[in-house]
Amino acid sequence: MSVAHAQSATPPSPAPYDALAEILENEQTRTQLIEQLHLLSEQQKLPASQTQAAQDSPAASPSEQTDEPSKTKQLADTTRNIAGDMGKQFHSLANVIQSLLMGDIDGDNGNFKMSKFVSASINLGLVIIATWVIFWLLRRLARPIFTRLSHWSRHSESNSESNSESIHEHIAVAHNDEATNEAHSSSKTPVLRLVVGVAVAAVVDILALGLAYAAGSLIATFVIGQTGELTTQASLFLNAFLVIELLKAGLRVLFSSGYDGLRLLPINGREARYWNRWFALLIGLVGYGVMVLEPLVNINVSPTLSQAINTLIMLIAFIYAVIVILKNRLRLRRAIRLQAEKSTLSAGQFSLILLSRTWHLIALAYFATVFVLTLLSPAEALPFVLYATLKTLAVIVVAILLSTLLSQTIGRHISLSDDLRRKLPLLEPRINSYVPTALRFLRILIVSMAVLLVLNAWYIVDLNAWYESEAGGKLMSKVIAVAIILAVAALLWVLLASLIEHKLNPETGSGQPSARAQTLLLLFRNALAITLATMTFMIALSQIGINIGPLIAGAGVLGLAIGFGAQKLVQDIITGVFIQIENAMNTGDVVTLAGITGTAEKLSIRSVGIRDLSGTYHIIPFSSVDTVSNYMREFGYHVGEYRVAYRESIDAAINQLQLAFDELAASQDMKREVLDALEVSGVVALADSSVNIRVRIKTTPGMQWAVGRAYNRLVKQYFEQAGIEIPFPHSTVYFGVDKAGSAPAANVQLMEHAVEQAATEERQAKPLNVKLKAKPTAASHLSDDAPNDNDD
Repeated sequence: MSVAHAQSATPPSPAPYDALAEILENEQTRTQLIEQLHLLSEQQKLPASQTQAAQDSPAASPSEQTDEPSKTKQLADTTRNIAGDMGKQFHSLANVIQSLLMGDIDGDNGNFKMSKFVSASINLGLVIIATWVIFWLLRRLARPIFTRLSHWSRHSESNSESNSESIHEHIAVAHNDEATNEAHSSSKTPVLRLVVGVAVAAVVDILALGLAYAAGSLIATFVIGQTGELTTQASLFLNAFLVIELLKAGLRVLFSSGYDGLRLLPINGREARYWNRWFALLIGLVGYGVMVLEPLVNINVSPTLSQAINTLIMLIAFIYAVIVILKNRLRLRRAIRLQAEKSTLSAGQFSLILLSRTWHLIALAYFATVFVLTLLSPAEALPFVLYATLKTLAVIVVAILLSTLLSQTIGRHISLSDDLRRKLPLLEPRINSYVPTALRFLRILIVSMAVLLVLNAWYIVDLNAWYESEAGGKLMSKVIAVAIILAVAALLWVLLASLIEHKLNPETGSGQPSARAQTLLLLFRNALAITLATMTFMIALSQIGINIGPLIAGAGVLGLAIGFGAQKLVQDIITGVFIQIENAMNTGDVVTLAGITGTAEKLSIRSVGIRDLSGTYHIIPFSSVDTVSNYMREFGYHVGEYRVAYRESIDAAINQLQLAFDELAASQDMKREVLDALEVSGVVALADSSVNIRVRIKTTPGMQWAVGRAYNRLVKQYFEQAGIEIPFPHSTVYFGVDKAGSAPAANVQLMEHAVEQAATEERQAKPLNVKLKAKPTAASHLSDDAPNDNDD
């Protein structure tokens, strides 16, 4: 026991005193310690009745101890506490101001002296003026740099970029002609040049700020006040100046009211000046009030007064923000709707329209949250709100720039070189057809990531904890794996399809491909597309975590069921496969299938499309094809039978046929199509009114009909020149006889001029006694030797 008492009686170690000395030496930690002591003092001043009631109250039941108060009660308590704190602060502020005016206050710290306060204020004012003047001069000197950067950003070295898509599609206010004209007169700025120009301008701006901060520090240390000592007031101002002007530099990056080529946000100059001035005033009011005025009052006058000033500053800033938001509610709604009309994505249009209707509610909620957090925890709320706001703005700006960059790089029409376009004619249209889908997917990804990062900035979602968790890590790995699979599949399809097109292109590869090669390559491309899509789908499902074994087994069973239930379809496919293997027909061949003759325009694995001579398109399943008659294999024959009259010489007719073939074979149009000499089969028939002579001409495949038409024309001409009669059908008119064997008189009517012409021709030939009966009359029954008016 004596040892224990001896140990307890020993003096404490000097470590706590050293820590307390360090706290008191540091101005910031000393201020925090004073605030904590004031808070403890206020807690000790609670009414004794409340303390006694809390002690005399019976112990709560376990369920009551574990149950948390309702959200409504928490909100009511928080609102009541805020209102009570504000009332107490304003009451204390009035008392302190009254005491200051009466001159009977020594300050809560007990060291307030008016003369010292006035002297420190004058020195601080000199430091402020010197720092601002230097900063203004440095920015004036940097104006030529900003002007050149703006000009460089807005104008490329060549005029080729004048048609490129720009981030500066300015929002023209409908009711403001000046803003509209300014928006339309602004030139277009490529986003890469804009980002580079803005970055260089920001570096120059920050460099000027740093030089002004250093100059202000030197002036405050060696010129104003005690030489070699930087006062607390000057240190507070310079630190606030650095932070606030950095924030204003960020505003100038976004709005840049004086330089159109250095503005990231897509608004016109008048709108930029308005919002830049509003935000700068708000940041300056809150920043210098909280970071300079409040600590100075806290140190030199009263912590109670400083806390009241802090509340007053935040209240003024909140009221000012609410007034500006409500004043611009409709104007900004119209501007956002104009942007929505320019959007090419339906989701983007919907989001912008929704934002135009609710932006003022979001802004009011933001400033109300900042105001409440500042009242509840002023030491922690402002840094948190500032960091979250800056991170939100940075995420939004970066998302807009990335989306614009994507639109300018891959959103426009991609043009390949002439040589590559000649070798792969379908590659450029295929790539340009994929661009809108890829751009839409990337934009959705950018928007999703921006939303998640904004939620993470406000601690609504903890992305780091989610990613480090097992579920988050697995999900991200699956998403990345599926994205890689889709990208590889798309790349394989583009490469293989381009290779097939290279083989099909007559200007590249091995020259003009054969019809069989064209048909097989087209079928292979279709089969490749189906196979690649199926495999990609299955592999993606397996990466997600879905067991594809049952799917494959189910597909097998389904295929078997389809095979039994759709035997016709299976027969079509099998027959089509063998037709292609045997090279029975190809695209472009003239064939006869199922009684239909025409050109095969499209071959699939199941059917063939044929267009006949009348232009009708027929789809014939392969299962209905028994015989394939192909007129386009190796060569063709024109087989013609030509008739001559019985009185004509057969040898003379064959000689004319040969002469007609010689002229055909020598013509420019047909000499390449005729492959061999004329084959004369001879007389093949002694018909009723003609002698038929058959000939045959060997031609290139598919040209037998054209050669036959040209040869028929020449045969007609040569037969006419040689006087060889091509017989045509004759008709004999028989009037019939009666039972006695006498024929009735024919009722023949002749025109007058025809009768005269016939009579004249007969008289010129020889005198004839011809009796013409124009019409049977009663005179026809007279005797032959009786005179008659009709005797010639």
